[in-house]
Amino acid sequence: MESNRMKDLIEGILNILPQNTKEIKDDVKDNLKILLNDYLKKIDVVTREEFDVQKEVLLKTRKKLDDLEEKLNKWNLTLIDRSYNQLPV
Repeated sequence: MESNRMKDLIEGILNILPQNTKEIKDDVKDNLKILLNDYLKKIDVVTREEFDVQKEVLLKTRKKLDDLEEKLNKWNLTLIDRSYNQLPV
């Protein structure tokens, strides 16, 4: 999971290091990538694509639930109406 923000963060950290230390910079860069990826996996961060897919699934599920609640309410009203109509006068 290497996004532009993560690349920018790594580059920002590398820019702090002295310019004449290419080997150290490469080593630090590799270690930073590993550390950041491990950290992001541990905190269960998902990609934007995964988030959008789950959001879409949730919206569809919500719509189905709303439809079912509406049906149930109509059935309840029908039952109440039938019960009321069957009462002796």
